[in-house]
Amino acid sequence: MIEKNVEIINRAGLHARAASKLVALTSGFSSSIKIGHEKMVDGKSILSLMMLAAVKGTNLKVVAEGEDEEEAVAAIIALVNDRFEEAQ
Repeated sequence: MIEKNVEIINRAGLHARAASKLVALTSGFSSSIKIGHEKMVDGKSILSLMMLAAVKGTNLKVVAEGEDEEEAVAAIIALVNDRFEEAQ
């Protein structure tokens, strides 16, 4: 199991488009992925991610467990740090 923290830095936070990109990414990994701050949710469920209501400045915990856990966490952190591939 690997666990890391990442801060949401894009202006709109973890909104629908960002959550969709995150789910598209996490679904490609075989590891179990949990993401959250006050509560941990399934990182492969767009509805669960939207329920986090993670705005700019929110520190998220990313936990993965499985064969590709290191790659999964690294890819998730890269996507968040790239502002979900958005301009801001």
